[in-house]
Amino acid sequence: MTKLKYVYEALKRASSYLEENGREEGAARILLQHELGLSYSGLISSMRDTISEQQFEKFWKNVEQHAKGIPVQHLTGSEEFYGRNFLVNPDVLIPRPETEELIEETLGLINRYLTKKELAIADIGTGSGIIAITMKCELPDAQVVATDISQPALETATRNAERLNAEIDFRLGDLSEPIRDGKWDVILSNPPYIAHAEAPGLSDSVRDFEPHSALFAEKEGLALYEKMAMQLPELLNKPGIIGFEIGYQQGPAVEKMLKDAFPDSLVYSKKDINKNDRMVFAITQ
Repeated sequence: MTKLKYVYEALKRASSYLEENGREEGAARILLQHELGLSYSGLISSMRDTISEQQFEKFWKNVEQHAKGIPVQHLTGSEEFYGRNFLVNPDVLIPRPETEELIEETLGLINRYLTKKELAIADIGTGSGIIAITMKCELPDAQVVATDISQPALETATRNAERLNAEIDFRLGDLSEPIRDGKWDVILSNPPYIAHAEAPGLSDSVRDFEPHSALFAEKEGLALYEKMAMQLPELLNKPGIIGFEIGYQQGPAVEKMLKDAFPDSLVYSKKDINKNDRMVFAITQ
């Protein structure tokens, strides 16, 4: 490979290589920022700086790995979520922007319907901890508990909480079982919701490198919503809020489950920025 001298040359070559291999060329910038330890603006201002042979070799190795399908976040070890940096790895689902919209809507509902300061919030299936930690950071007076069935996921979430100085009570167990000792003002969950039959249509970066236990669920992806709808009525305070992230075709089914479980509540779906159904909420009075 011809030796390169400048940062802009490395970026141009990597962008072209990824595009030729069917990947987003923008990943090259993220990987180069990671290698050089630069922000976006820092990278832009460093385009005419020289890049060492050692730096380029490490950068190019990651570019080749991503071209094979390994997610950028697994190569950098982190992802931004709600303005904060979270550690990620193959044990947890990579944070998605859509989940930020779940947080945003929940905070609005709390401001509208829940007036007490010290809220009790539960995050079911926390993964890397993004929902629980963000809620604690945004509402420091809240008591926040987070559950997951995966011990490695909880270990990652614990490291994220420590890095972000968020005091979270992490509990190992299936769905709501670990939180049955209390009553909760807010219960949130982004559970596995992809039907197994949809696996062939997923990006290989998702299908082959993210944990299947965090992606797929039985009953056309609806199994865990069904279980939670049965479990949560005895755990939610009045007034209280439930918020689920969902697959874009699951709104009507999940709405019905929550309406049946909470017949006197306000239940609605909310679309994400791409105009797809992405969240279902229930507000008890």
